[in-house]
Amino acid sequence: MTGYDNPLTLSTLNSQVRAAIEEQLPMRYWVTGELSEVRTAANGHCYIELVERNEATGELMAKARGTIWSRVYSLLRPYFLEQTGSNLSEGMKVLLQVKINFHEVYGYSLDVCDIEPAYTLGEMARRRMLIIKRLTDEGVIDLNKELPFPLLPKRVAVISSATAAGYGDFCDQLNNNPYGFHFGTALFAAPMQGNKVEEGIIAALNAIASDIIPWDVVVIIRGGGATSDLSCFDTYDLANNCAQFPIPIITGIGHRRDETLLDTVAHIAAKTPTAVAEVLIHSMLMQAERVTSLQQAISEAATRRLTDERHRLQSLLHRLPSAATLLLQQQRHRIDIYEERLRAYSPDNILAQGYTLTLSGGRIIKSAAELYEGDTIVTRFADGETISEIIDTKVKEYDE
Repeated sequence: MTGYDNPLTLSTLNSQVRAAIEEQLPMRYWVTGELSEVRTAANGHCYIELVERNEATGELMAKARGTIWSRVYSLLRPYFLEQTGSNLSEGMKVLLQVKINFHEVYGYSLDVCDIEPAYTLGEMARRRMLIIKRLTDEGVIDLNKELPFPLLPKRVAVISSATAAGYGDFCDQLNNNPYGFHFGTALFAAPMQGNKVEEGIIAALNAIASDIIPWDVVVIIRGGGATSDLSCFDTYDLANNCAQFPIPIITGIGHRRDETLLDTVAHIAAKTPTAVAEVLIHSMLMQAERVTSLQQAISEAATRRLTDERHRLQSLLHRLPSAATLLLQQQRHRIDIYEERLRAYSPDNILAQGYTLTLSGGRIIKSAAELYEGDTIVTRFADGETISEIIDTKVKEYDE
């Protein structure tokens, strides 16, 4: 008997397949896989696609459709979010308890009955650790942290969504600081949730790097978004771009429990946008206090110097009379010595010792060769003088 004699209808064949599956695979099974599609319908059901890939090549090895019925999804969704901080999303590794289902019209699918968040947390942590190891091996993970932080971070490039609640909180905190510090800010808009976060932030970083304004710091703030959106900040490309960015980055993603890869590579990771503003205000305040301290130190040093000089001047004034008297005595003594020397060498004193002084025509004669026969000379003594006429002169000749 051939199959042509008594063919089966497709519905009959599918019914037999369904019966065989229900008989051979009646239990619930725990299965691991990657979510390649997650879609929530208006009726509350969640439709997923579960795949398995070769870890070495990425080649697709298996695929199955799945359904989390609304009555189950309403319980699993908040439980999974509470445990992991994330909603079910594409690319996530999950451990699901499923019941195998085969429908004559819709074919093979999985009915999801339960989920184990610990498995997903482990996979998320493992993925993050692999990225951190890669960044570390490439030598870039601490590059942004090693940049010098500006003393006066006044020019602030902000990466955020214009409608993010955290952006408004940040601007309000920064511009209304109690010290009157002025900051220049500019918004480089980027989505802060969804699958465009990585692309948007990297584009904003590129715009900042090519801007003509030399920005002091870059802040990346979200605030007000769902905790479930944090996974979009845990990508290699985003972390790599931020780690190698040439301007210090401060993050304020708006979460208090978890640290994203973006926080790990940033220069400073603050918990909230307002905390980021406080970092900038505090940095300005520290420099203002330092300037005030220096001003006070300079004023005190100048006061001490003036006081010391005033005391020195007073001391000199007190010492001046005695010093002047001593100086006058010394000078008077010197004058007395000079006067004594002058008296010793005066002509009158020399004449008193028996010497004479010869003059002719009012000129002192120092040599016999200066006189001629018939010249009249005056010879001066200590007690008077005589007048004579030259009869003859004899000049002494010296042998050569």
